[in-house]
Amino acid sequence: MARIDSLSILMDPSGKDKLAEKYGPVIENLQKSTISGILKNRDLSGDPTTGTVEAKRFANAASKAYGTARAAAKADQVKAKPVSVAIDQDKELLEEIEEKDVKLYGVDNVINRRITSHGKSMERELERAFFQCAKDEGTSATLTATAINEKVEELIQKIETTKNAYVDGVDRDMIAVILDTATYGAMRNFMDTTAHNANVDTAGREFSTFHGVRVYSSVYLPDGVQMIAMADGAVAQPVMTGMADPGKIQLSEAYAFGIFYHYGTKAVMPDLIQCVSGE
Repeated sequence: MARIDSLSILMDPSGKDKLAEKYGPVIENLQKSTISGILKNRDLSGDPTTGTVEAKRFANAASKAYGTARAAAKADQVKAKPVSVAIDQDKELLEEIEEKDVKLYGVDNVINRRITSHGKSMERELERAFFQCAKDEGTSATLTATAINEKVEELIQKIETTKNAYVDGVDRDMIAVILDTATYGAMRNFMDTTAHNANVDTAGREFSTFHGVRVYSSVYLPDGVQMIAMADGAVAQPVMTGMADPGKIQLSEAYAFGIFYHYGTKAVMPDLIQCVSGE
């Protein structure tokens, strides 16, 4: 009965704290290791519990002749474009554990497996929502190049050379390119077989950068999208998580546990997102 007792202890009033200890590293790692977690905008203000947060995009400052502000008795006001991000997706991951499963596998083994599964489920959903937003709110790019390396370089330059009231070009170390698996494979083959790249480690899963720009492979791009280039912070995706109170389900031998999570996804810099779809 030791395993059943262990489950009962886990699900007592202190059980939520114990589950939080297990969920914490999984959720934290998800935010750091996913592509969306790396690229998303974190410069947000407001109280997410109200249902919205706000990102501000500041306009470029323009120089004027010395003495202009003194003559006008005032300086230029800081101009910013607010972007409201609604946290409008409310989700839950709740599961039951039967005592017979605990007898077979042990409480820690069962719960660790399920928490890992919950983290993967969140990862897939957040990644898909992030890239769907990039497609829906970004620019659909048409490329003239035919070779895969030239296509990627052309796409990079569309972001790099962007100039408007808010941006005057984008440094390459602030740009990322995300490729679907087939396109990434074609790019990887180019890197592996081209003579001047003969020193590339063909056994490596990733080549990390191309012409100074980070490159990622993703299975979560929207259907038909081959490539997305974006600047860091172009999309915001605030996420809140909360623990479900663990406990035994009435009139059963099952115990329930899980998490609730809430998120929203919005393009803050749609002009710095370029998407290429297949023919």
